[in-house]
Amino acid sequence: MLVIEAKLKGSQHQYKVLDEMILTGQFIRNSCLRYWIDNKNVKRNDLQKLCAVLAKDNNFPWVKKLNSQARQAAADRAWQSIQRFYNFCRLKLPGKKGYPKFKKFTRSIEYKTTGYKLSPDRKKIEFKDGFKAGVFELWTSRDLVWYSEQQISRVRLVKRADGYYCQFLVNAERKETHNFEGNVVGIDLGLNAFYTDSNGDAVENPKYLSSSEKRLKKLQRRVSRRHEKGKKPQSNNYHKARKQLARQHLKISRQRKDHAVKTARALIQ
Repeated sequence: MLVIEAKLKGSQHQYKVLDEMILTGQFIRNSCLRYWIDNKNVKRNDLQKLCAVLAKDNNFPWVKKLNSQARQAAADRAWQSIQRFYNFCRLKLPGKKGYPKFKKFTRSIEYKTTGYKLSPDRKKIEFKDGFKAGVFELWTSRDLVWYSEQQISRVRLVKRADGYYCQFLVNAERKETHNFEGNVVGIDLGLNAFYTDSNGDAVENPKYLSSSEKRLKKLQRRVSRRHEKGKKPQSNNYHKARKQLARQHLKISRQRKDHAVKTARALIQ
């Protein structure tokens, strides 16, 4: 199973439509959770049926615009949190059991096999449900043309600090050719060194977070200065500062992940 991610390029109007789609998925998930709280012996199928009821309700006309399978995926998210809570209760683990909570800031929504269409060259994607988000360009280093649409089991829209992304869940196996030489090595992860192996070799810890602390503190102070307590909505300058801080945290997260993946691959090779 592979996850291929591509950045979506479109107009500002299209991005606003994507926000509406994500909020609709959040509304369905929270509605399913409220239905579970208010009723006894609720099962997964009951939440799936609730999606159809919400789509026919004239009080919520935006629900019908969302693709039916995307509505079901939102209900599945609610059921996953409920099922996780049940499992923790059965195991009688100490501490909090993770009682399901209503979501306020959902940043993604899932499509299954309908509601979207890829171009023949796999360079563009069109969302074809009632929201009519239109055609987006796909910017990615991985080429989707090698995979058929039948191999793509899910498509997830993700909103991040630096834009909108599309994740493709592809049913394919990735095989790496490796000549095993019979060497065995043990590694110990640490703070001073990223890892030290049993041969005495060590890889330095780049400490991306520590090196960016000065920048983070500056951006955090800027956010705090521009935040006015009790004011709704906050000013545009506040939201600009908030997004700058979020982009910096995202950059650090990507640096740490990139270093970990490349170091692990180099060690195995």
